[in-house]
Amino acid sequence: MMHAVPSRQGARLDHDAAARFVARFQEFWRAPATADYSLLRDDVTLVQPLAPVMHGIAEVRAMFAEVFAALPHMCGEVDRWSARDDVLFIEFRLRATLGGRPFEWPAVDRFRLDADGRAVERVTWFDSLPLVIAMATRPRAWPRVVRSGVLRATLRSFGPRGPRPEHYAGMTRLR
Repeated sequence: MMHAVPSRQGARLDHDAAARFVARFQEFWRAPATADYSLLRDDVTLVQPLAPVMHGIAEVRAMFAEVFAALPHMCGEVDRWSARDDVLFIEFRLRATLGGRPFEWPAVDRFRLDADGRAVERVTWFDSLPLVIAMATRPRAWPRVVRSGVLRATLRSFGPRGPRPEHYAGMTRLR
């Protein structure tokens, strides 16, 4: 369920705070399977394709563990970023091994940060179809995908806990 909260009028994200967060984000994606999650608040909400909406750091860690188990060697590289008002956008590329072969896809994350520079909310955009096709057409990937639990999570994302259009519409509180 989503609850709207008043906008944080006057709570603009300054360039230096945004740049510090982007540097921490890049460091996380250099080796995410072993990274710490300190750039996220404990009560963070994350929305992304192919996954249920995640509330709280425990759900985030559990879901990411499944993703990293399904997609070994996963890492990311920031291409560019932009901040305006209290919103930070990061455009980046994710890379992983899928069925013994490399796979890469672009993504954009929209963040809302708290006063300490930690993410309160993150919404990710990426075209999931190429990833789904690659998973389906690389039989060597199937055992890892099934064992990881990511297939179950993907199926759950089509239910009541999955992303909704309103998650992508604006910066309302995603609870």
